[in-house]
Amino acid sequence: MIKAVYGDYQPLAAPEAIIQGPNYRFTILTSRLIRAEYSSTGTFYDGQTQTVLNRDFPVSHYEIREREDLLEIITDHVLIQYDKQAFSREGLVFKLRGYFSIYHSDWHYGDPIQDLGGTAQTLDHANGAVPLERGLMSRFGFSVLDDSQSLQLTQDGWYQVKQGDSLDFYYFGYGHDYRACLADFYRLTGPQPLLPKYALGNWWSRFYRYSEATYRQLIERFEAEGLPFTVAVIDMDWHVVSVPPQYGSGWTGYTWNEELFPDPAGFMAWLHQHGLRITLNVHPADGVRPFESMYQQMAQELGLDWEGGEYVVFDPTSPRFLEAYFKHLHHPKEEQGVDFWWIDWQQGQTVKGVDPLWVLNHYHYHDIQARGPQGITFSRYAGPGSHRYPVGFSGDSHMTWESLDFQPYFTATASNIGYGWWSHDIGGHIFGYRDNELALRWYQLGVFSPIMRLHSSSSEFLGKEPWRYPEPYASSMKDYLRLRHRLLPYLYTMNYRAAYQAQPLIEPLYYQHPEEEAAYEVANQYYFGSQIMVMPLTQPRHKGSLCSRFDGWLPEGTWYDIQTGLRYSGGRRLSIYRPLERMGLFAKAGAILPLSGDDGTDNSLANPSVLAIKVFTGADGHFDLVEEAETATDTWAGTAFLTTGLTFVDGKVFKLEPQGTGLRTYELTFVGACLTDLELTGQGRLVDVSHNDQGDSLVRLEADGPASLSFKQAPRDSHQVRLEVIFSYIEQAQMENQAKDQIWALVKKDMPLAYKMLELQGLGLEPELVAPVIELLVTEP
Repeated sequence: MIKAVYGDYQPLAAPEAIIQGPNYRFTILTSRLIRAEYSSTGTFYDGQTQTVLNRDFPVSHYEIREREDLLEIITDHVLIQYDKQAFSREGLVFKLRGYFSIYHSDWHYGDPIQDLGGTAQTLDHANGAVPLERGLMSRFGFSVLDDSQSLQLTQDGWYQVKQGDSLDFYYFGYGHDYRACLADFYRLTGPQPLLPKYALGNWWSRFYRYSEATYRQLIERFEAEGLPFTVAVIDMDWHVVSVPPQYGSGWTGYTWNEELFPDPAGFMAWLHQHGLRITLNVHPADGVRPFESMYQQMAQELGLDWEGGEYVVFDPTSPRFLEAYFKHLHHPKEEQGVDFWWIDWQQGQTVKGVDPLWVLNHYHYHDIQARGPQGITFSRYAGPGSHRYPVGFSGDSHMTWESLDFQPYFTATASNIGYGWWSHDIGGHIFGYRDNELALRWYQLGVFSPIMRLHSSSSEFLGKEPWRYPEPYASSMKDYLRLRHRLLPYLYTMNYRAAYQAQPLIEPLYYQHPEEEAAYEVANQYYFGSQIMVMPLTQPRHKGSLCSRFDGWLPEGTWYDIQTGLRYSGGRRLSIYRPLERMGLFAKAGAILPLSGDDGTDNSLANPSVLAIKVFTGADGHFDLVEEAETATDTWAGTAFLTTGLTFVDGKVFKLEPQGTGLRTYELTFVGACLTDLELTGQGRLVDVSHNDQGDSLVRLEADGPASLSFKQAPRDSHQVRLEVIFSYIEQAQMENQAKDQIWALVKKDMPLAYKMLELQGLGLEPELVAPVIELLVTEP
C-alpha cells in the first residue's frame, strides 16, 4: 500500500496542556497559540491532518478560573472566556493581552478576521490582482486557522475524510511578532523543506512543441551565449497529445511522443551531462485511457477489463490506484531520467469530496523523496500546509504590466501563510502584448523571486530567449540570468535558513518593521533574504527621463544602492528612478553579500572556488554562509553542510571562519570605504589590494582556515561617483539639449543643496525629468 507518513512529528499534545469538558477541549500549545475544539458527541481527534502534524509543544504557563457557566483560561498573552456551551459569538471570546487596537483585539467566535492576507491557488485567468486567501498575520495582533474540514492522516500512511460536524480551530495571538507566529506555524504544520541547489538557478520553461533535436539546439545555444540554466522544463508536448477522438482531449498523457523524442532516456542523459535537471508536465485528471502504452499493465493491476478498453479512471481516493499510478506512470520515467514532476490542471476540482490537488501534492512529494532526497514537486497551492510540497506553480500569467505589478506583493504576502517558494511565469505566458521593457523588468523581478522560471506559450512570437529581443534589452537580460547564478551561494544560505530557521526567502517589510506605518503601505517592496531589500520596477518608464519610478521607503540607517554603491539615508519615504539596466536593490550598512566569483556563464552547481563578497561599510555585520558538502549523499540529515562565518567590525577587521571548505580564494569589495594599513593573520595569504571605479577597496586573499584582515578605514568620497551617475542619466534622457546643459550646470554649481534643488525645480521642466537628479543629489546621509 502507498504510504506517506510524517513519523518525525507527534500529534498528541502534552496532557498538562489540555483543558477538557464533556463537549469542549482547549489545548494551550503556547501562550499565544491555542487549539479550540467543540464536539456535540464529545469525540475529539488526536491524529495528524492535512494541515497540522505536530502538537508536541513545551507546556506553557496558564491559569484557570471556573464556575458553573464560565471558564476563563489566562496565558501570558491571551484571555479566553467561554460559557461551556456550543461555540457562539456570545459564548466564546479570545482577548489579546497588550495594546494592539482599541476596538479590534478581541475576537468573538464567528466574527470576520482582518488579516494581512495569505496567498491564492492560482493566477490563471487573472490580468493583475486576485483576491487572497487568509493569512496568519494581522495588525490587530491575531488570526484564526480553521482545521475543521481537513482530511485526517492515518497511521498507515493514507487519509480519511472527517466525519461529523465538530469544530477545530487554532487561534494565533502573536501581536506584531510576525516571525514568531510563522515559526510556531511551521512547528505546528511542519517546516518548508530544503530545496536542492538546482532549483535555485534559472529554469527554462515553455509550452512549445519541442523535439529532442530542437531542445538540444536550444541548450547548445544557451551554452554558446554563456547563459546558465539548471532546470529544463518540458511541457505537455513530450507525450502524445493527438489522441483518437473517442478518448477526448490529449491534455492527460503518459506515453512519450516518439516522433519528437525517439530516445527519451538518451535525451535526458544528454541534458544531465549538460548540467540540467528535468521535469515533465502532467495533467492527471483524465486517468489512463486505452491508447496509452502502459494502459494494459495499469488496468490489469487494478482488475479492470483491459481487453474491453475499460478506462482507468483517475481516483485520488483509492490507494490501489495511486500505487499503480506511481508504479506504472512515473517510476519508469524517473528511471529514464526524470528528476521531478510538474503536476498541472487539478485546481478547483473535487473527486468524491476530496481535493485531488492536495492528494497529488502530498503523495508525489513523499514518493519522490523516498526515491532520493534531491526530488521536489512543482504544483499549485492547495491550502495551508502546502509549503511542505515545494515548489509552487502560480498559473498562467497574462503578459501585461498589471500582472507584473501584482507579483511582488503576491509573492511576499504568501509568507503570511508560510508559502515561501512560488514559481511564476516570468515574462508572462498568454494574452497581453509585446513590450520589450516589460519583458526586461520581468526578468529582473524573476532574479529576485524565489524561483526564476522563464515561461511562455506556444505562439511563435512569445519566446523568452534573450536573443529574441533587441539591444539593450538582450544584453541586460543575459546579465541578469548570470547574476541569478552568481547569487547561488547567497540563495542556498537563505534556503537553509528557510528550512531550519523558519524564515522564508521573501518577507514583507512589516516582518522587520512591524510598528512602522510605511512598512504596510509600500506593498511591492520586500526583503530578499537577510541582506537585500528590493524595490522592483513594475511600471513603464517615463518617455522623457527613460527611467522607471518606484515610490518606496527606507528604514532607519544607512543604505547602499547595490548596483551603483551610492549611499542613502534611511528613515524616510523616497521615490527612486532607474534606467532600463538597473532596479531598486539596497543593502544596509553592515550587510555582507556573498556571490560566486565566477562570471556566471557556466551552469555548474559546484561550490565556487572563488567567493566574491560585498561588504557594505558603515556598521558592524555578520553572515554565516551555508553550503552543501558536495561529497555527501544526504544533505537533508543536517550533518553535511559547510559553514563559513563572515564578520565585519566596521573600520577595524574582517574575519573569515571557514569550516571544512578547504583552500579558497576570497575577493572582498568594501563598498563605501577606502582601506589602508592592511594586515592578514591566521591561515591565509594576502594576494592583492586595489580599488574599483567607485573608489571602493578590493582585497583578494586566499585562506584554508580562519583568517583575520585588520585595517584602517576612511569613508570613500562618492562625489565623483554621484556625478557620473547623474551625467549618464542626463545624457540618455529625452529632453531639450539646452535643458540638459542647464541641469548639468546646476548639478556642478557650488551652492547649498536646498537652493540647488529649488533651482532645479524652477527650471520649468516636467517634474519627472528633474526628479531623478534630485534623488541622486540627496543620496548621502
